[in-house]
Amino acid sequence: MAVESAAGPRVIAVAPHVRKSPHPLNAALVRTWRNPLGSFGLIILGLLVFGALAAPLISPYDPIAQHQGKELLGPTPEFWFGTDELGRDLLSRVIFGARPSLAVSLMVVILGGGLGIVAGLVAGYLGGAVNAVLMRIFDGMFAFPPILLAFVVVAALGPGTTQVAYAIAISVVPSLGRVARSLVLKERHRDYVLAARCTGAGSGRVMFLHVLPNAVSPMIVNLALLMGFAVLAEASLAFLGLGTQPPTPSWGAMLNESRAYLRNDPWMAICPGIVLALLLLGLNYLADALREAFDPRRVNAGF
Repeated sequence: MAVESAAGPRVIAVAPHVRKSPHPLNAALVRTWRNPLGSFGLIILGLLVFGALAAPLISPYDPIAQHQGKELLGPTPEFWFGTDELGRDLLSRVIFGARPSLAVSLMVVILGGGLGIVAGLVAGYLGGAVNAVLMRIFDGMFAFPPILLAFVVVAALGPGTTQVAYAIAISVVPSLGRVARSLVLKERHRDYVLAARCTGAGSGRVMFLHVLPNAVSPMIVNLALLMGFAVLAEASLAFLGLGTQPPTPSWGAMLNESRAYLRNDPWMAICPGIVLALLLLGLNYLADALREAFDPRRVNAGF
């Protein structure tokens, strides 16, 4: 830009405006929301979380209140989902039944996901004897299917929502630990790790402040899948009578109670079954969208 002055025209350079690029994690979340599968999963998850938190305000009846003379009613304007064999409103029970499922999935992600990620991070970065010991522990746990291992833990701890969360969390540690270890093995020899070591950073600082933030993106996809597995495992254990105990409503327990009435009163199984299927479908769609959002090949291609 030229400016007239007493000494003649003078050129003033104007620095171009540099737009700051968004954080990779924020950009991935935006791509997830723009993905139809991701937006569907987030909406379903958000609605169910809202329903679970606001259950006392939005449920039409007390979920354990029995309405005498109104047992096994079909869907009506008074009872939208009908009633069960004790005259309890199924809609209220379905709304409150989201609480144990979502609470267990959150506890599993925090406990099982956190422990698995930390164990895999330590094994992959330190290697040697630490890696060998942790991998052998994981191999021993892999000898049991996750749901069977959860049965064993629940049998030892006793039935209940918290016990189920601990059981499922323990059963998923090996798979998440393996995934975290494989990601750390690819990151620990990169230049930024060597630069951190040269500055005198200790192993703990390098692992948690440098390696973990760069390896966390693929782990988010696994945590979304883990939520779906935790919801299904909680429903399975509740179906067998090992999860949330009556009269507290639980989707798995409601499905178990409906078995004797499937021929004449199928809505007792259809209503909680549909909600459970929607939650699992939403979580799986969300995991697919997250995988696409964090895929570097798709990001570089402009998707």
